[in-house]
Amino acid sequence: MKTVVLGGGIVGVTTAYFLAKAGDEVVVVDRCDGVALETSFANAGLIAPGHSYTWASPRAPKILLKSLFAEGQALRLKLTADWRMWAWCWLFLQNCTVERSRLNTSRKVRLCRYSQRLLQQMTQDERLIFDRISGGLLYLYRDPASFERGVSNMSILADNGLPLQTLDRRAVVALEPALAVSANSIEGAIYCPSDESGDAHLFTRELALRCQALGVEFQLGTTIRKVHASADRIDYVDTSQGRVSGDRYVLALGSYSPFLARQLGYRLPIYPVKGYSVTLPIDEWHEPPTLGGVEENQLVAWARFGQRLRLTATAEFCGYDTNHSPADFSHMLQTAQALFPNGADYRRPSYWAGLRPMTPEGTPLIGPARHGNLFFNTGHGHMGWTMSCGTAKILVDMMSGRRPDIDITGMTLQ
Repeated sequence: MKTVVLGGGIVGVTTAYFLAKAGDEVVVVDRCDGVALETSFANAGLIAPGHSYTWASPRAPKILLKSLFAEGQALRLKLTADWRMWAWCWLFLQNCTVERSRLNTSRKVRLCRYSQRLLQQMTQDERLIFDRISGGLLYLYRDPASFERGVSNMSILADNGLPLQTLDRRAVVALEPALAVSANSIEGAIYCPSDESGDAHLFTRELALRCQALGVEFQLGTTIRKVHASADRIDYVDTSQGRVSGDRYVLALGSYSPFLARQLGYRLPIYPVKGYSVTLPIDEWHEPPTLGGVEENQLVAWARFGQRLRLTATAEFCGYDTNHSPADFSHMLQTAQALFPNGADYRRPSYWAGLRPMTPEGTPLIGPARHGNLFFNTGHGHMGWTMSCGTAKILVDMMSGRRPDIDITGMTLQ
């Protein structure tokens, strides 16, 4: 059985791995010259079931509205004439109820926990090296009201089996000494000891090498032009390097999945949400954090990868624009410098912006399409690193006629 995977990000490569382990002949096609060079390239690096909350919450509409008039909002809406964004936003708003928020968060955390177990097993089996740190993650709060709200909200994650601990200021500093200098500005934290961090780009590159050893062919630097289909089957894919054909096809193109799907008559509820990251070098005299985490008041995440410190922030609804300027990063840099004044060399930033493929619910789309030999694995949003191994295994199980290990209600097109 030959399967063509369209997309060479972390989702496409993990899918290729599980397909190859199941005995398939696999071809991965991507327009970039290497794997994981778009959304997977410089993301937050957090493997974080402890941060599985859906973005579509009762507080989200007010934040989006406020972002039209005030700077520094974690969710940022830019006015645009793109009707697809407004159609997506309407679906997003329908999920901003207490009931829908709890349901979608429960689905996300179950998937994330399952996926993390698979990632850990894969890391051990394949001896993958990707600057992994497994000591847990810290979710910091700067004032009593936000801390109280965070503790209240964490019950939904705990109810789904996630181990969570509440820490006061002293316990936070004991766990992460790099925060000692900013301790007076910290009210407390939620600590998830099972969460992790690691470089998703390095992971994907390492896994691609293991895939090649299993016989997977990578056609990189190859633009997908059109998918040719008959009434109920995909016939072949027309690319810049010629025709690519197989018995089955997996669409794993992240934010660009809707474009290809539209050729075949599908309207995928996926829209890009722009995120920003900055990576800073760490020298021997710096005092960087060891554990990753999130400053919850400003929603600025950090993670250490060896001698680099990665900061990420902002969810911007602005279409397919990945342009950025230094001013876009000032907010996260100010937050990080307040927490870790000597955490890294803030004078030598490396800036990046990428697109998260979001569904209104925050859960991905997995499984078969109307065309009998087409399958979806896309729409992972801000949790692609955490969810990738799980959705890949679920999809390959479905393609092989096996029942998935977990309930995937709400994650299929049906």
